[in-house]
Amino acid sequence: MVVQANGTSSSGKFILKFDEFFNIINGGLIGTDETRRGINPSTLEENADVPVSTKKDVDDAVRFAREAAEVWAETPITQRQQAVTKFADALRSLKDDFAKMLVKEQGKPLIFAKAEVDNAVRWLEEQAKLPFPEDMIEDTDEKQVVTRYMPLGVALGIVPWNFPIMLACGKIAPALISGNALIIKPSPFTPYCGLKLVELAQEFFPPGVIQALSGDDNLGPWLTAHPLIDKVSFTGSTMTGKRVMESCSKTLKRVTLELGGNDPAIVCSEVNIKETAPKIAQLALLNSGQICIAIKRVYVHSSIYEEFLAEVVKAAKSLLVGDGFEENIFMGPIQNAMQYERVTGFIEDSKKQKWKVAMGGEIAISSNGHRTGYFINPTVIDNPPDDSRIVMEEPFGPIFPLLRWDNENDVINRANDTLMGLGASVWSNDLVQASRIAKRLKAGSVWVNTHTEIQPDAAFGGYKQSGLGAEWGVQGLKSYCNTQTLYLKKK
Repeated sequence: MVVQANGTSSSGKFILKFDEFFNIINGGLIGTDETRRGINPSTLEENADVPVSTKKDVDDAVRFAREAAEVWAETPITQRQQAVTKFADALRSLKDDFAKMLVKEQGKPLIFAKAEVDNAVRWLEEQAKLPFPEDMIEDTDEKQVVTRYMPLGVALGIVPWNFPIMLACGKIAPALISGNALIIKPSPFTPYCGLKLVELAQEFFPPGVIQALSGDDNLGPWLTAHPLIDKVSFTGSTMTGKRVMESCSKTLKRVTLELGGNDPAIVCSEVNIKETAPKIAQLALLNSGQICIAIKRVYVHSSIYEEFLAEVVKAAKSLLVGDGFEENIFMGPIQNAMQYERVTGFIEDSKKQKWKVAMGGEIAISSNGHRTGYFINPTVIDNPPDDSRIVMEEPFGPIFPLLRWDNENDVINRANDTLMGLGASVWSNDLVQASRIAKRLKAGSVWVNTHTEIQPDAAFGGYKQSGLGAEWGVQGLKSYCNTQTLYLKKK
């Protein structure tokens, strides 16, 4: 079934209907015989039907992408950048509509849903401004040597459920600016905004340049194994990332993997406790802890540990938990049942091992008094052993430990003692000390006196099992390209 795209009204405002959802293949809205429904994690009510793609849908999308990629690669980069910028403008004009849908499918509070749309727009606009020149290696009377960056062809963006709009746009911008065609596969937990993003994009890009496929657990393996897809950009768990890489290896696809993290924050003795502790609590609990670079472990100097712990607990208790459409909510629900079970497993394990629970440790009741939804209260574990599960693994939820430290070398070793290496932070009024510690942390992004602050013009990636390659910035653009060096002999 092919449906006409919605287009614009007579006033010029873009029109998207957020009660019908389709695959987008070759510029058309394509229905499927089989459909499924996502769940609102706050109410456990079903959202609208979304397509379940077939193998034929995959083959059709890839075929149209290959045809479109040939033409799009020859389109001047300035035109490609302008198209991405216009797309960003259109998304901005529909901010409220996208934000409301995001609350319904992901669960985050409306204020943060709007902020995610704002960030998505920023990621589109700022990456469209990045310099993307050829590199002149040598230019003499005898010869010229130039390194060029040529689009790979067809790229696949696999988008996770925690930031489905921003992280989709974080893949759309570099893929299309660098001259590739792109297929977006949104998470089956949060397919709605991703499908609408790509539907909106049809106003600005030729048919086949950007497409979207929704599906069940079969869709990802079909796409990553497809011999005519040249590049996969995956954001998600380390375990799934390994399976993606294994699948891609069979056809030597280029791969960028942005995976899990177990991010430490090292708090030094000189900090202003009353200012720093609330920041730490919020950065650990933002998006209900469902951020790959959220603070996961907090190492606090022993000389301030008790007071700092008390202030963290005080701050965490002040953060309201509830439905994203309620007023003054800081934390929504865990996004899906599987993740909910994982997070509650960490709570139960901590109780079983008799680690001290400084606060939380129970299932939350929403501020409206109901027990529906995947709500969990903020939970802080007081100084568990370094080999405990809550320290060694990433919960990806609103639970985190505080741990004591005394020796600088020791705490650096403890912070680095993980298979992950995505983000880390140091908190100190002594910037010499903070810089010294920060430079020894094995993570792709390291902050001093802040955390999670990322930007579209800076490369983002991880050490160890937190990923492979980098997204965003000029490095991110080049990750969608083949490198070609031209040797031009003049004499």
